[in-house]
Amino acid sequence: MGSTSQADSGWGGHNRVLAVDKWKAKSAAMGQAVTDALVEVAQPRLGMQVLDLASGTGEPAITLALRVGERGRVAALDLSPEVLEIAKRRADERGLRNFGIHAGDAHNLPFPDNSFDLATSRFGVMFFRDPVLAFHDLHRVLRPGARACFLAWGSFEQPFWQSMLGVVHRHVGGLLLQPGGPDPFRFAESGSLSAVLSEAGFAGIEEETRTLPWTWPGPVEEVWEQLQSVSVPFRPMLERVPPEMWPRIHEEAHAAVRKYFDGEKVAFGATVVFVSGSKAR
Repeated sequence: MGSTSQADSGWGGHNRVLAVDKWKAKSAAMGQAVTDALVEVAQPRLGMQVLDLASGTGEPAITLALRVGERGRVAALDLSPEVLEIAKRRADERGLRNFGIHAGDAHNLPFPDNSFDLATSRFGVMFFRDPVLAFHDLHRVLRPGARACFLAWGSFEQPFWQSMLGVVHRHVGGLLLQPGGPDPFRFAESGSLSAVLSEAGFAGIEEETRTLPWTWPGPVEEVWEQLQSVSVPFRPMLERVPPEMWPRIHEEAHAAVRKYFDGEKVAFGATVVFVSGSKAR
């Protein structure tokens, strides 16, 4: 058994949603340092109205809701209602009453002009169909002086990707990602995301690349299973693997990941790009 079926290849596909729900706690733990760093860059304050784009299962939206307090409000927006329901359950478990979910498209935001004091997105902007269009509409719903803070993946050439999907690619060859399809590394090149934000009308743009903890709190086999289950951009490559090749790939992926395993957790580290900008006052 290798990857999920071709019929379930979308972000909101049934099998993917089941996998996202299954691994939500450990996935959140793996991303906690990255989430905390984005929240630090965003600098939320009590009473702020915040929009989190491509919110998925709810981060950094939930962490932001804890920071803005009862007088603040966080709107978590995502294309997938099914994944947003997971975010809502996570928020409800924390007793958050200032957290709301909104199924919608970042290119056509369902909010009035000048609605938000802050916007964020963690690992979402790389997948926007037309980032300039999406950022233009984001600019519209932000209040004058509001900031937008984004987090994107650095290059494919880092342990988390190379130790697992890199193994698959070495075996099957061909394209790593489909041309024109979702690309996690779309803004890995320095200055590329800043340029799009500038084109959309944002000012005071700052960009920084960092390497942060990215640690799976469990065994090697788990993180490899999780990655196969949720990685929509790599689904076409995974579908090219012949059934007889999977045992060898599993063996090599486990061996590669084991280099980062200390007996309790897998500490990869993650190289990521932070970009922020403001709407002029």
